[in-house]
Amino acid sequence: MFSKVYSIGLFGMNTYTVGVEATLDSGMSRFDIVGLPDAAVSESRERVRAATKNNGLPYPSGRITINLSPADKRKEGPVYDLPILIALLSAENYFKTDLSKTCFFGELSLSGRLCRVNGALPMVIHAREQGFEQVFIPAANSNECSIVEGINIYPIEDVSALIEHLKGRKKAERLTPGSVREVSDCTSIFDYSDVKGQFQAKRALEVAAAGGHNTLMIGPPGSGKSMLAKRIPTILPDMTFEESLETTKLYSIAGELSASASLITSRPFRSPHHTISAVGLSGGGKIPKPGELSLAHHGVLFLDELPEFSKQSMEALRQPLEDGRITIARVSGTLTYPCDIMLVCAMNPCPCGYYGHPTRQCTCPKGIPAKYLSKVSGPLLDRFDIHIEVPQVDFKKLSDDKPAEPSSKIKERVNAARLIQRERFKGSDTKCNSKMTPVQTRSFCKPDEKGRQLLEKCFDSLGLSARAYDKILRVARTVADLEGSEEIRFEHVAEAIQYRSLDRKYWK
Repeated sequence: MFSKVYSIGLFGMNTYTVGVEATLDSGMSRFDIVGLPDAAVSESRERVRAATKNNGLPYPSGRITINLSPADKRKEGPVYDLPILIALLSAENYFKTDLSKTCFFGELSLSGRLCRVNGALPMVIHAREQGFEQVFIPAANSNECSIVEGINIYPIEDVSALIEHLKGRKKAERLTPGSVREVSDCTSIFDYSDVKGQFQAKRALEVAAAGGHNTLMIGPPGSGKSMLAKRIPTILPDMTFEESLETTKLYSIAGELSASASLITSRPFRSPHHTISAVGLSGGGKIPKPGELSLAHHGVLFLDELPEFSKQSMEALRQPLEDGRITIARVSGTLTYPCDIMLVCAMNPCPCGYYGHPTRQCTCPKGIPAKYLSKVSGPLLDRFDIHIEVPQVDFKKLSDDKPAEPSSKIKERVNAARLIQRERFKGSDTKCNSKMTPVQTRSFCKPDEKGRQLLEKCFDSLGLSARAYDKILRVARTVADLEGSEEIRFEHVAEAIQYRSLDRKYWK
């Protein structure tokens, strides 16, 4: 006796159709699963056996063989529990429903209850794209799958409810599409009106948010670097639906998506501790999972106390920052995850934090500040579009009761600047000024004559690299966009150059 049902496999961001074939033969009792299963898939036989018997369903005797095709692709995780069970019952002729246009996936508990699985959203999208008419999913994955239209989705609590539906006794309730539940935004408790002083730093971060520019903040302890960084998501531009969907798929694959949410509509803000490994930052595992770089996709990756991160972790950032994606090679295969991020870093100028302070004496031994700063390599430093010095706030500004400008006002200007950029780059893959190609930089970043002369003068005096030259032009383009100016004027170039001077002060 033979049967075949369909499920969906997941390999990184890629999905593929899996045929789950079952054949029952007479002979000694045995249950084999073939088709490159990992340990979790091999253990499915015990979960399927217990769930079948605990729900009063017939369990086949004799030799059982399950094949997961295509056989040359590694199968991972417990998502095949449910299709294996349905394939066995179908081989026993327990029901005679046509399942050729139906997909199943879900983990089984021993009682037959369906448990939540990772990657449900991209799997349901794949089922729709492949022409399947209906898909049965664990009820716990309902919220994330509710944004998918064009396919009948049935959230199932347990095996009994599914069997009742397949035998036509009691139809399961179909999931209503479009019932989006947004991920709660923990950054809503923050606002730039809480930040006293630091007008120059806030202006620089506004420019960074408007153009998606990587930013480095340096200053003494307690000056407000972390406070400023945590409020960046409150001024970032609104996400498009495509950005939200791509980010939600990543979080679904990584198992980071809350069960109560269906769509990530707030830009991610990831702030890993400096003890994180290079693998944790870039992604990894036997079958690599997204790391912090990818989980910050379309959002902010904030690294506090940058020199405290390992050299391997810091250098792992260099290529992904340029490419907007990271490729991880393992024995099981090579995977590419997107990581179009805005990198924001903060650091002290030395271990004690007061090197170069106007009033406090640095207590570090001679040569230690230079050694501390040298932990951040020149190539990595060159990838920051904006460098900000965050000085100590004086008492007068701290005690001022006058409210500062709120995040909502800043965000209005940022959204207006991004709208200009979307029109500028319409029809291309570029989304913001910081991601311009060299051709686009030459086309859209032409300063006026005074601006060009200033840039020429500073190029040699500051010893700028070719990359730094392009970044100054892109930042100047963003400053002009914030003013609604088509032309990049002298003052726009001057402000952009100002954001590239700190590496000459501290890393001289």
